[in-house]
Amino acid sequence: MVQIEESKIADIGRVLNDKDRPLKERFRALFTLKNIGGPSALASIESCFDDESALLKHELAYCLGQMQDRAAIPILAKVLEDVKQEPMVRHEAAEALGAIGASEVEDILVKYSKDPVVEVAETCEIALGRVRWLQNQEQGFVDNNPYASVDPTPPAVTNSVEELQRTLLDETDSLFNRYRAMFSLRNLRTQESVLALASGLKGKSALFRHEVAFVLGQLQEECSVPFLAENLRDASENEMVRHECAEALGAIATEECTKILNEYLADEKRVVKESCEVALDMCEYENSPEFQYADTLTKVSH
Repeated sequence: MVQIEESKIADIGRVLNDKDRPLKERFRALFTLKNIGGPSALASIESCFDDESALLKHELAYCLGQMQDRAAIPILAKVLEDVKQEPMVRHEAAEALGAIGASEVEDILVKYSKDPVVEVAETCEIALGRVRWLQNQEQGFVDNNPYASVDPTPPAVTNSVEELQRTLLDETDSLFNRYRAMFSLRNLRTQESVLALASGLKGKSALFRHEVAFVLGQLQEECSVPFLAENLRDASENEMVRHECAEALGAIATEECTKILNEYLADEKRVVKESCEVALDMCEYENSPEFQYADTLTKVSH
């Protein structure tokens, strides 16, 4: 945990919670708090869960999971239990509980694995799988995750792209196993594995498609742009998937990505429109000499 003056953390928290600020600034403040960690950062993030932006609240939950601080468990449990929160926010709270991975979250995940909102139920099922896997981890298991992310599942043990793609697309297999195949394909980082992953954007589960898009954003490979663009452009696609496709395009950050994102800045779905706004800021960052995306600390220090 980085040692930062409490007054500076409070300043960053005010940026996050300021509804008059552009969303892109609030996102950068959130990821700065994620990197700082500790009780004050958690408190600032928790206080933002009454915001009107489902996208921002979704990212709050994501960051709490990535921080892996057990003190966030009650915050996330409250969000998961709150049926007034948007499905994508509740889903992310469940995933974050799985990321923290403590055995004490099992009961709530079991309860909400029967939730009437399918994305919430499926997320709880996967998160439960991760918590139980952590308790009975395979001997000698090595996670070759080249990214600084806590994934919803461990990767599968095989490196065969053909075998992994078969599992990825097998609608009869569990989501937990299909996610394992997904993360193994990501970790291979070859064009063949990226294209195999992109084929998952046609899966039946919206939750699954959204995770494929997230992973393609981590990979930042240009060959996935047409596939992500196709799902973003599909007005009948689940908004959670379209949002993740937009953010992935922002991470890839080619000129074509910028052009596509600008087309949807006025989308009728708020979460898609906001995702494009944040993604364009990410495009700008990826194409700039800026050292760090989560840069609000330097801005409040001046």
